[in-house]
Amino acid sequence: MVATTHEAEVPERAGRREWCALGALVLVVLLLAIDGTVLYLAVPSLVEHLDPTATELLWIGDIYAFVLAGLLISMGNLADRIGRKKLLLIGAGAFGCASILAAFAPNPETLIVARAVLGFAAATLMPSSLSIVRAMFSDRAQRTSAIALWSAGATAGAALGPVVGGALLGQFWWGSVFLINVPIMALVLIVGVVVLPESRGSTDHPVDFASSALSVLAIVPMVYALKHWLTTGLDMVVAIVGVFGLLSGRLFIRRQKRLPYPLLMSTCSAPPHSWERWHPMH
Repeated sequence: MVATTHEAEVPERAGRREWCALGALVLVVLLLAIDGTVLYLAVPSLVEHLDPTATELLWIGDIYAFVLAGLLISMGNLADRIGRKKLLLIGAGAFGCASILAAFAPNPETLIVARAVLGFAAATLMPSSLSIVRAMFSDRAQRTSAIALWSAGATAGAALGPVVGGALLGQFWWGSVFLINVPIMALVLIVGVVVLPESRGSTDHPVDFASSALSVLAIVPMVYALKHWLTTGLDMVVAIVGVFGLLSGRLFIRRQKRLPYPLLMSTCSAPPHSWERWHPMH
């Protein structure tokens, strides 16, 4: 009996290997979110040992979020081209090494650099992990559940950061809030090599580096303006930086509308010049 078209197109359901891989990916985003907030309780001890200036302390706290936000789009496109698993494993290794550098930083400058590298590594990990989740789960119901778990990990991590930081600081020195990343990323590397599948997006069109630069110039100033506003209140710095970010964002969107292959175009998107069917981060 010949199978019907509907039966032939039924997606394969994920098995134990895929769910095990999902556990590793949820652990990745959980740790990335924890790292964004875990430093708060360590600030008094950090100030006592490293004696940073007020500006240095601001950059120690903020550079992670700036680099992560600014590079998310570009790293997502890079993952599509070189392989999502490959970029995720590279990012996990870099995150672990940068965590060691941060934990034993002898001065504020080294800690700022280490936090910047952590943000860079996080920007390679987050979009790669979500793209791998989408590639592993072709069944609609399973994919919905998997993405929900991935999102829950990212959300829970932000809330757990101060809790984890407080527990560590009660027993160890301030660098322990970074050192906890190392065994977790080592586990992700081991499990990832074994169970994560490799996948790529469309590579038949060029990456527009001008769009990548504009995305950074739009996101980073906006993040900075928002954090500055919440920290010191509304002032001229917020206005100038915020307007610059908005203008860059407008230029970015206008450029995307004119490109045959927009930077955020879906891997299953329409043919060139079909902006109406473009879906960001799909």
